Amino acid sequence: MKLEALLARRPRIGSVTLAIVTALYVLFALNQSFWGKTFTYLSGQNLALACLMVGLSGGYVALFVTVSVKYLMKPVLILFILTAAATAWFMDQFGVIVDLDMIRNAAETSMPEANHLITAGFVLHMVLYGLLPSALVAWVRIRHRNFPRKFAYNMAIIVPCLALLLGAGLAQAGIFAFATRQHRDWFDTLNPIFPMVSAGRYLAGSAKERDIVAQPIGTDAKVRDAATAANRKPRVTIVVVGETARADSFQLGGYARATNPELSKRDILYFTDTSSCGTATAVSVPCMFSGLGRGSYSHGKGLARENLMDVLVHAGIRTEWWDNNTGSKGMAERIPYKELYRSDDPRFCENGECKDAILLDQLNAWLNSVTGDSVLVLHQLGSHGPAYYARYPDEYRLFTPDCRSSEFSKCHRDDIVNAYDNSIAYTDHILASVIDMLNAQQGRISPSMIYMSDHGESLGEKGLFLHGAPWVVAPAQQTHIPFVLWLGEEAKRRTNPACWAKQVSLPQSHDNLFHTVLGMMQVDTEVRNPKLDLMSVCQAANS
Repeated sequence: MKLEALLARRPRIGSVTLAIVTALYVLFALNQSFWGKTFTYLSGQNLALACLMVGLSGGYVALFVTVSVKYLMKPVLILFILTAAATAWFMDQFGVIVDLDMIRNAAETSMPEANHLITAGFVLHMVLYGLLPSALVAWVRIRHRNFPRKFAYNMAIIVPCLALLLGAGLAQAGIFAFATRQHRDWFDTLNPIFPMVSAGRYLAGSAKERDIVAQPIGTDAKVRDAATAANRKPRVTIVVVGETARADSFQLGGYARATNPELSKRDILYFTDTSSCGTATAVSVPCMFSGLGRGSYSHGKGLARENLMDVLVHAGIRTEWWDNNTGSKGMAERIPYKELYRSDDPRFCENGECKDAILLDQLNAWLNSVTGDSVLVLHQLGSHGPAYYARYPDEYRLFTPDCRSSEFSKCHRDDIVNAYDNSIAYTDHILASVIDMLNAQQGRISPSMIYMSDHGESLGEKGLFLHGAPWVVAPAQQTHIPFVLWLGEEAKRRTNPACWAKQVSLPQSHDNLFHTVLGMMQVDTEVRNPKLDLMSVCQAANS
């Protein structure tokens, strides 16, 4: 009886009143990033700012009143609140934009990586801004009119609100259009509208992509001297796919700190002006292996064709992929594949994640097993944030104090940079170790290594952290990536040193990877573009 009496005393509220209150709460309490950008981009434009506030209020009220239907209203309002609260945390804390690629990246991440984002601060934020308001919506009793009266009453609210939105937009259309062209990230932070549209696009796209079958490419691929392969050393290329390494933090590219103490002592080529295909792993990795290039790549197009690894197989080359990240993003579906990130080896792994040294553990044994031309991909965990401190062992705490938390609000920015730089120094060690192992085998194989990061990282520049910004508005820190090439003695003899001296300072990109690996393995095929194959570009005259 007590429960029944308590339920009977629940406050009653009209459906339209609840819709209006919820709409204004979401618009003004859960849109800190959007309003922060708005006050910056419309600085000094007080009339335009007022029109935007009034117009968006009308638009949000119209939307929320539209869903004020019996049995539907509470679940939808709670969905709006929880979605807005969750996305607000990540946008406000890290400056990210929750677009289609960010949704895809989140959907494909691993639980250990996700756990670094589910911090105490996030939980408290969700309780205060998501669960408590949702509980209030669930608790109240809503007064609904019968359908004819509800329809008429709701339309009497919705139509004027839409007119208010339209009128406010037209009144300052020139200013809004100019600001939007200048700042394409502005309305992408409007919460939860843009994130929910992005999620809908992802779900719709995933449904369409489910039945896509990869079509063969490069079936004509052949190693140039395959007929005489028995009379030469096997060619071996290690492709290291980096994670979240930004060129701005590489000593090799001019960074003031000694983040590359080991590679600096190796005979390598470092390309100082290299750009990524995307700003998230789920975009960049399939793009760089697709051969389509950033200008032509889309997720659907990438799924609809084979990739670099398949072309190498068509050429008769042994291929393999070892992963210490969240998977190959479909690039290793038809070749031998090791999920090293699932290991529980205590030498390298704890809390469901492994340090990148696990990629080195079996490498010498693999090299010893090589009897023919071979390509091995090593996919790093690298510098994946926000838990940079978890990416390197204690002996690589070169820069201190280093942030030991996944909540950047608990750390000074300098400490965050220290932790990130430590992770880069550890990547430096991993790459130098791969080179040393290959170098030690030159008596029996002809080795090479190519390293590219999948994307870069923001470390507080312009208030942004992490990565995943839409490419068209992404800062250089997220798209300017490190690119390292090491050639063994035989591979070097096939190229012109003067050419390399020029190429290392010219613009390069992920577009080069597909074609350059084919060139390193001397694979001829119609899908190899010699202009993007740096080995062909710098081919020695007598080779």
